[in-house]
Amino acid sequence: MGDCKHNSVTEIAKPKIKHDWYQTESQVVVTILIKNAQSDKVKANYGERSLSVSIALPNTEMEYSLELQLAHEIVPTMCSYIVSPSKVEVKLRKKEGIRWANLEGESKDEIVKAIPLAVIDALGPPQQPPKLFKKDWDKIEKDIKKMEEEEKPEGDAALNALFQKIYGEGSDEVRRAMNKSFMESGGTVLSTNWNQVGQEKVDVKPPDGVEFKKWDS
Repeated sequence: MGDCKHNSVTEIAKPKIKHDWYQTESQVVVTILIKNAQSDKVKANYGERSLSVSIALPNTEMEYSLELQLAHEIVPTMCSYIVSPSKVEVKLRKKEGIRWANLEGESKDEIVKAIPLAVIDALGPPQQPPKLFKKDWDKIEKDIKKMEEEEKPEGDAALNALFQKIYGEGSDEVRRAMNKSFMESGGTVLSTNWNQVGQEKVDVKPPDGVEFKKWDS
C-alpha cells in the first residue's frame, strides 16, 4: 500500500485594514489606513448614495475592497481621493449642507435640511449689510455754537453779551473790578480797571435825568 502524500496549503491571513470618517460643512472624508499605497493601484467609484474603493496592497497580490451604502446623497462628479504614505483619503462632496449622523444606512435622527450647496455656490458670497447713516453729534454741536457766535445781538442783549465775553475772558483783576464797581454803584457803573476801583468806593452814577434813591429798610 503506497504512502499518500497530503499537500499542506498555507493560507495567507488577510490583513485587517481600518477605515474611519469625518465631515466638514461641505464634505465627508473617508480615511483608509493603508501605508505606501500606489496612486495607480487605487480605484474609486462614486454613486449618488454609494462608494466603492479597491486598492492593491503593496508587496502582495491581495486587494483591499471597501463598499459603502451612504446615509445621504453625494455629488459624484465633485468627489476625489488623495494617496499619502500613511493613508488614502476619499473626499465625498455633500449634495446638501447637512450634518451626517452616520456614514452608512438611513440616519435615524431627524435632520433639518439646509440650503443645497449648489444654490449657495450660485448665490456667491454673502452681501454686506448696508451701512447705517450715523450723525456726528460733535460736529453738529460745533456748528450750532458757531452759528450762535456769528449771530449779532442788538440793544441790551448785545451789551450783556459783550460784558459776558469780557468777564469770561478777563483776568482775575478784571473780574474783581467788574464785580466791585457793579455792586457798589448799584448796577450803574461797570469798570474793568482794578487800579482805579480797587482804591476807593465806586459812587452811584445814574443816567442823565434819573435820580438814584436808596430805600431804607
